[in-house]
Amino acid sequence: MNRPFLSALLLLALASPLRAWAQTPAQPKPARPVGAIAANNTDQFLMRDGEVVLRSGSGTKPLTQNVVLSNGTKVNYKSGIVELPGGKKTTLKEGDYVTMQGDIVFATPGSAAASRGTVAPASGQFEQYVDRNSPPTTADMETRLSSLNSRITLMAQKIQLLNDKISLLSAGTQRPADTSQLDQQIKALDEQLKQVK
Repeated sequence: MNRPFLSALLLLALASPLRAWAQTPAQPKPARPVGAIAANNTDQFLMRDGEVVLRSGSGTKPLTQNVVLSNGTKVNYKSGIVELPGGKKTTLKEGDYVTMQGDIVFATPGSAAASRGTVAPASGQFEQYVDRNSPPTTADMETRLSSLNSRITLMAQKIQLLNDKISLLSAGTQRPADTSQLDQQIKALDEQLKQVK
């Protein structure tokens, strides 16, 4: 076979798939579900005045139908009943909301307890939230340093008492040494160490 014929045959073989690809129609975008609303990732479905509304930034919009989130969480806009993908259901109370990711955030300890089927603590207070990712304050660092210094001092005293006990027990006398007084001091130091945080 001659070279020009092979080149033409090769060009024809390569052009066929390109021609087929160029003629393939573009895939249409999936249609938006009927009644779907535009929302951002930071928007929330808030229980307010007995109905669920869409909170976007500082504004709210009323809903006209139930919501199904991308993870399968369902929110009934009239009753505030939330059905999680696993089938568990809970009812939102005033101020509770559902994030776009399907997480439920409770406004009060009472509504959180009600969702679990328990009673809210008598104090009606949430425990103080501590953000583990935020840098500690100077006061936090001073408190930690003071606590650490106290622990170091108590541990040094305990080590000294344990060394004294070892010395007494290894003295090689016929009668075993009485270490009861050292044992009481060690026990007292252990109790102090438990109280230092």
